[in-house]
Amino acid sequence: MRALLPVLLTVFLDLVGFGIVIPLLPYFAREYGASGLHVTLLMAVYSLAQFLMAPVWGGLSDRYGRRPIMLVSVAATAIFLAAFASSTSLWMLFVFRALHGVATANISTAQAAVADLTEGKDRAMGMGMIGAAFGVGFSLGPWMGGELAVYGLSTPIWVAAGLSVINFVMTWFLLPETRKPGAAAAGHTRSVNPGAFVQVARHAVVGPAVVLTFVMTAAFALMESTFGVFAADVHQLSPAQLGRMFGAAGLTGIIVQGGLIRPLARRFGEGPLVRVGIALLASGLALLPYADPDGSMVAVFILISIGQGLTTPNLYSLISRHTSPDEQGFVLGTNQSMSALARVVGPTVGGLLYTHISPRSPFQVSALVLVGGLGLAFYALRRLGPTPSA
Repeated sequence: MRALLPVLLTVFLDLVGFGIVIPLLPYFAREYGASGLHVTLLMAVYSLAQFLMAPVWGGLSDRYGRRPIMLVSVAATAIFLAAFASSTSLWMLFVFRALHGVATANISTAQAAVADLTEGKDRAMGMGMIGAAFGVGFSLGPWMGGELAVYGLSTPIWVAAGLSVINFVMTWFLLPETRKPGAAAAGHTRSVNPGAFVQVARHAVVGPAVVLTFVMTAAFALMESTFGVFAADVHQLSPAQLGRMFGAAGLTGIIVQGGLIRPLARRFGEGPLVRVGIALLASGLALLPYADPDGSMVAVFILISIGQGLTTPNLYSLISRHTSPDEQGFVLGTNQSMSALARVVGPTVGGLLYTHISPRSPFQVSALVLVGGLGLAFYALRRLGPTPSA
């Protein structure tokens, strides 16, 4: 457990560093002449860098070991966050935001380190702890960013860089090399593999569910990337107000995924929860652009978080449980890559809609996409049939 601590802390701080920028980005980037489209593209370029680099870090860790790759990526995270905070032009924001995404694409290395350090049931627990660190980091990041922004828009980013320095020191002293000498490489494949996407999407059993994952993730990312710009332009919210809304949503997600999912799935089944979650998510996205920021908007944000919390873990579980053991790595790995690609597509489309149609159009389009996703959910879950017995 002591050796897992720096791995979990790395994942946690990666998400804090990502989330801490969300409430700041519309304000920080516009000091350098950014448009609404530029703001959403700053979100997209981060995800694109992660999409491209995650398998690269994983492959390098197979070759050179987990410890050196973790140390290099954590050090790079601190450097690129500091560079982002020190930027003096819009192009520099894009360069260092992308490089920050490159550095934090070390999730594949963190997962490999956990796999090295655990076996059997402990491995499932370790992977679950990575998921928890991921969720808590993303929940705290926007709240921290908003609260610290009162001391200057770059202050939260410098704080995140400082946390990464602390993380580097802890990793240096606490993380041993976890990959055993002579162990076989994990076989990380390239993320950019259209053939794999098509093959999984056409999978006889889980293909429609994987496509549904892409659709849902893209719709959610579309909202997530444009809401900050919308809140600043239409409602003149401060970074602190924006951060608190994301924080409330994140806390709700922790409660749903951390404490309610298991008993709800046992009582109602994963399939029905996926359908209910998509319906709640679509309803929340449709209501969001019309909600009052002084009252109902927080409630709508919580509704969206409940919908997301009910849908994503249950859908991932269904895909895993209906995939044969010899296809698990391929299907789940490609599903993760498609989710990462969706986080590139969503912000890009959201920025174009916001700039060229109207500020409310991204939320309306994402809600419509999810209405279609609800139909896809009924089809996908019917194809899956009964859940295999454990």
